[in-house]
Amino acid sequence: MNGGNRGINKLRQSPFDKLRANGINQRFYNVFYPSALADVLHRLGLSPETPLKIAFSGGLDSTVLLHALSVLRGEMPLRLGAVHVDHGLQPASAGWALHAEKFCEGLNVPCAVERILITTTEIHEHGLEAAARQARYACLARHVGAGEVLLTAQHVDDQAETVLLQLLRGSGTHGLAAMPEIAPFSAGRLARPLLGFTRAQLADYAEREKLQWVDDASNCDSRFARNYLRHQVFPLLDARWPGAARQIARAAALSAEAAGLLDAVAEADWQACRAEDPSTLSVTALRRLPPPRQRNLVRYWLRRQGFQAPSAMHLDHILAQVEHEPRTRHAVVRWPEAEVRRYRDELTALRPCRETDSALSLSWNPAEPLVIPGVGLLRAIATRGDGLSQERIGKAPLTVGWRQGGETCRLPGRAHHHKLKKLLQEAGVPPWVRRRLPLVYANGELAAIGDRWVCEPYAARADEAAWKLRFELVN
Repeated sequence: MNGGNRGINKLRQSPFDKLRANGINQRFYNVFYPSALADVLHRLGLSPETPLKIAFSGGLDSTVLLHALSVLRGEMPLRLGAVHVDHGLQPASAGWALHAEKFCEGLNVPCAVERILITTTEIHEHGLEAAARQARYACLARHVGAGEVLLTAQHVDDQAETVLLQLLRGSGTHGLAAMPEIAPFSAGRLARPLLGFTRAQLADYAEREKLQWVDDASNCDSRFARNYLRHQVFPLLDARWPGAARQIARAAALSAEAAGLLDAVAEADWQACRAEDPSTLSVTALRRLPPPRQRNLVRYWLRRQGFQAPSAMHLDHILAQVEHEPRTRHAVVRWPEAEVRRYRDELTALRPCRETDSALSLSWNPAEPLVIPGVGLLRAIATRGDGLSQERIGKAPLTVGWRQGGETCRLPGRAHHHKLKKLLQEAGVPPWVRRRLPLVYANGELAAIGDRWVCEPYAARADEAAWKLRFELVN
């Protein structure tokens, strides 16, 4: 009987389980071996069948990661692929790409080489480090499909550097959580299986295995913030507090746990404060929360919509709009890539709106969608009895423009014309939407206001062939 049970247990073991016997089942590790890497992959929920794409720069860290995975492939059918991104920022980068292809060929791992261009505008706006990172991850994202996982080679020292950089930026709990071990990315996920190992441990492995890698001279340039920490600050910290990087990385893990609890509180608060449109928050409901929970909820609300987190100053300005009635209906808080506006009892988060050219007039055949650059898409759906009468607009093309001021419209069933400004106010259309709402003209007369109203005499009667308008804002 016991022998039978042992056989069943053996059959139930996954390939990762067999290798974990020689690994160390904890968050941080004393030595790097492929078996310890297998333990991490198992803990992260990655099965041997999961397609893995390795971000392979050809440097020490990614070389160790790719080599160790190739060793594991001797024990299980791992599905490996590598992606090398050539930024073209160093004269030697073409040679690094050749090295990456040759190294991967020696391991029998398919390698895709991508060459990207970072513009001077991007460098000016974000700085060289940030611009290169954004371009690199945008490129890598194209190689990660549904069910696939991108593996990157950041380790304990990288994590500690990230924590200090976030601390110096005044980041909160989520920022101090630094880099997660695994997170959604593109159509799949991104995992960092080396966050439990130090740079020294990876270097020891590379020496044992006699691996060859490339060295980027820019990694020694202390003008870059991360390099300054690495070469100037951490040696002093280690001299005074040995193992400082590992302890700082542990603090990141604790911050990640705290961030998870804050998100749980924020989710409950969001459910209580969300308006009818989930992209907006009720000011009245938000006021009922104490200030710390207001700040926590606003950060969470913005993150879940994919916006960059606001600085402490911008967050204070947003909450000032909550506490007091804004002096102007156009009150807005802006920071790169986002803006928060208040209108009546709602806060709305938006991408920065591009101003429309009020003098612009576009010809439109409703049988075809009309792309309005920087504004949105106007479509007409053929239907009956609802929308613009196909007969009354005639065969002449429609024209699309924007408010000039003083426009009027007589709605179906009403005896008098109404000023467009009054209609928009009564309907609660926010000012920034009003400016971007296209007006449709037929034979020089106002026939429709976006997809909200159709004016007489162009409204379709019952069973009459009609165009039902649909307008989608870019934001």
